[in-house]
Amino acid sequence: MTDDKLAMTEAEWREKLTPEQYHVLREAGTERAFTGKYDKNYADGTYFCAGCGAPLFTNEAKYNSGCGWPAYTAPVEEDAVETRRDMSHGMVRVEVLCSRCEGHLGHVFPDGPGPTGLRYCINSASLDFEPEDGE
Repeated sequence: MTDDKLAMTEAEWREKLTPEQYHVLREAGTERAFTGKYDKNYADGTYFCAGCGAPLFTNEAKYNSGCGWPAYTAPVEEDAVETRRDMSHGMVRVEVLCSRCEGHLGHVFPDGPGPTGLRYCINSASLDFEPEDGE
């Protein structure tokens, strides 16, 4: 996936995304806890990057963390996301980005359940969901 980077101008991003998606994906914004449309979605299917359409997570890795954002134990493929150190807002965290378009998705924390022990805490605004056939 990393060989297929998507490069767009900020003007093109603004035209493609809703204001909320732009704020989250391109400005590393965060939606308010418990307001995202996918926080309580547990239907079978795949979550894609709202910016570029790359597959990111599946319902099989999704769980109810109680944090107010969709939470996953792992991405759909190891190289689907990238991480980097985030020292904004007086905290040290690990930011999660889409590997294809480098859009901000959320953060990953080492307090999740098995098998990974990770909690990918992801903004609904950064995702599109496609249910499995028949749903």
